[in-house]
Amino acid sequence: MRRTIAAILAVSNVINGLTMLLSGPFWYAAVPGAAETGPFNAHFVQDVGAAFLVAGLALAARAWRANYWPAAVAGAGFLAAHGLIHLAAIVAGHDHHATFDVVAVVLPSALALYSAFPSKGEHHA
Repeated sequence: MRRTIAAILAVSNVINGLTMLLSGPFWYAAVPGAAETGPFNAHFVQDVGAAFLVAGLALAARAWRANYWPAAVAGAGFLAAHGLIHLAAIVAGHDHHATFDVVAVVLPSALALYSAFPSKGEHHA
């Protein structure tokens, strides 16, 4: 089950990262709240896109081979930090897209952490 979740999250994060890298203006206009953070900054969007791409590839490694879970933990660490930033903004009342952020950022980051670590029945690296 954890590896299946990792595979699903891998695909979505790789797609998100590639979209940010290859079509930043489209991504910026399409994601609720992104344009509210200030003017589009291609370099910044590409930097963050690279982080999403790497996180997705790390989760893909976990989905492919159970003993690659340490890579997934690193990728999930980025996603968890990103999710905590959004959660803090929601709690502070500074997030105008809280429902979207919970569904698209916070929940997937929690699932990434869950899927990254091995279950009791899996062999450790």
